[in-house]
Amino acid sequence: MEMNRIEEEQTVFEIGVVVPKRNVEEENEDCNCVEVLVDEFTKVGLIVERVQGVADEFIKLAAPLETLGRAAAELKLKKRTHIGMDLQFEWEEVDAFVKQPDGSLFSWFERFHCYNHLIYGIVNKSKSAVTLKYDGKEFCWEVGENLVPKLESVRFIKQVFPLHDEMKRKKLLKNWALNWWDITDQPIDEIYSYFGAKIAIYFAFLGMYTRWMFFPAAFAITVQLIDFGSLQLLVLPIFFIGIILWAVMFSQFWKRKNSALLARWQISYSVGVEPGYKLLGMEWGSIQSPVKASRKWGTDKTNEKEVYPRSEWFGHLLRFRNDAIVIMSIIFLQLPFELAYAHLYEVIVSDVMKFGLTAVYLFAIQHFTRIGGKISVRLIKYENNETAEKRADSLVYKVFGLYFMQTYIGVFYHALLHRNFLTLRQVLIQRLLISEVLENLLENSLPYLKYSYKKYGVRKKKRREKGSSTGKIQFSSRVEKEYLKPSYTASIAEELEDGLFDDSPADCLELALQFGMIMMFACAFPLAFAFATLNNITEIRTDALKLLAMLKRPVPRAATTIGAWLNIFQFLIVMSICTNCAFLVWFYDHEGKWSIEPGLAIILVIEHILLLIKFGFSRFVPEEPAWVRANRVKNATQAQDVCSKQLLRTISGGRKMFGEVKESEKNDL
Repeated sequence: MEMNRIEEEQTVFEIGVVVPKRNVEEENEDCNCVEVLVDEFTKVGLIVERVQGVADEFIKLAAPLETLGRAAAELKLKKRTHIGMDLQFEWEEVDAFVKQPDGSLFSWFERFHCYNHLIYGIVNKSKSAVTLKYDGKEFCWEVGENLVPKLESVRFIKQVFPLHDEMKRKKLLKNWALNWWDITDQPIDEIYSYFGAKIAIYFAFLGMYTRWMFFPAAFAITVQLIDFGSLQLLVLPIFFIGIILWAVMFSQFWKRKNSALLARWQISYSVGVEPGYKLLGMEWGSIQSPVKASRKWGTDKTNEKEVYPRSEWFGHLLRFRNDAIVIMSIIFLQLPFELAYAHLYEVIVSDVMKFGLTAVYLFAIQHFTRIGGKISVRLIKYENNETAEKRADSLVYKVFGLYFMQTYIGVFYHALLHRNFLTLRQVLIQRLLISEVLENLLENSLPYLKYSYKKYGVRKKKRREKGSSTGKIQFSSRVEKEYLKPSYTASIAEELEDGLFDDSPADCLELALQFGMIMMFACAFPLAFAFATLNNITEIRTDALKLLAMLKRPVPRAATTIGAWLNIFQFLIVMSICTNCAFLVWFYDHEGKWSIEPGLAIILVIEHILLLIKFGFSRFVPEEPAWVRANRVKNATQAQDVCSKQLLRTISGGRKMFGEVKESEKNDL
């Protein structure tokens, strides 16, 4: 018990601030900038610890619970209460709010935003400007000016970044990243508490997807290795039907799991507009009460009816225009390039030449995709998207179109035009094995190489300052090692919430492309499911190891689902029904006469039945588990009862006061 109490009372530093290292020859007169910064951090209630590194100085920040609570109240954060309602947080009513699964009051996402509010909210409230000095330079901290943005603009503060919690990090390393015995089991609640909802939902999806892959993988190995004799012609159609049913069930049961996770983490489904977002010229933050808002809008209903449709249709037209630009670019620019590669791959005889051509192709499409991503980001900035989540979904659809074309057009070329199943299988093996192995090697080696290069640069600079090329320079502080590690950043658009388009871990884009590859060409290469399963089992642990050991702690992101990716998975299921039916026709129609009766008719019937099952299964399996639905109804009922009683008290009190006023008026008369 004593040990537990000591561990709970330990100060956990969660934010690091990097500033230039104090020169020994310089005294307080020239280096008071750090002292002012530390003093201001202390004034807002933060716990400060200074660490001297090899090349920089690091200010580690922690916050007591009360400091975070005051910041949350100032930010007007909404949190789940014990009656099931999300209400604005008040520190004085802290007992009314539900705690997180790990027992803490605030999630990592909420704590990070409270830290941001405290750090970036420091303002010069004195009556005169403050002169700050460092490295022989002077600048003024003006009245009413924010301190940290000022120091960042003059490049005194090099970076503000989240710090790893060593105790929790080591626990996750043991129970998650290095725990190969559990295969697909993961401590999702601990991942959520440490990294936030977005990363936790991704790993929950990856774990469930991999676990469900065991069935089609075993089925595929059976189909590939066992000779069924006279029943061999029925094996592929049965396998095809089985995997489509599997995919449809997986999609629906993931929705159930997703809703269960959100209920367990006390995350609301609703995604509101961003703070300060302007709708029709009025900021949401400016609305003081529903009554005033209704009066304001009610005074000019004609204008309201005109403005809302105009804004709605203008937003649709902007999105349609941008989507059309992307689609036309894919058709006229990317499609000829992809077809040229596919044709050359078919014509070239030498395997060495094929591998060389593939290497050049992969190098070219990386640059092409990045250019397409940047163009998509520019287009999205001019769209009328209400929230960051909708901007992310818009980017996902546009960029996935680029990747879809470059990933599958060559495979479709071999399948549709040449009907060369031997070449098709070679291409699938190459894409699934070689590309995934190379991508995993790059993803796992690049963070380490970047980290090593940064350390080498710091050592080289330090030796140059000392004027000596000998002597070993050690990085002893944990915070400095974390600072030198690469960040978990978006690979296409750092300024957007881009729907898990990230450098690492392997993002939903990789999973979607893999899912499309194994599903759309299932009848051509059933063993692809087994290869994908092995890859995903490895991916879970290597991605966890990267997050915990090779990268800085990621900035937490809000999320309730995997977003647009679920719609893309649904689209790929429909595509796989069409493509596999075509493969079955070509497989059995060796002469190409399209007259395999009644085989062709049966395949067409199967296609329509599977499409009907795909769109009808969602009506059969509810998206919410019964206990989640029951809790939601219970919370809604409790909230309604509480609000009704409070409203009745308010009304009755108002009538009483109104009656007293009337009585006093009569007496006056």
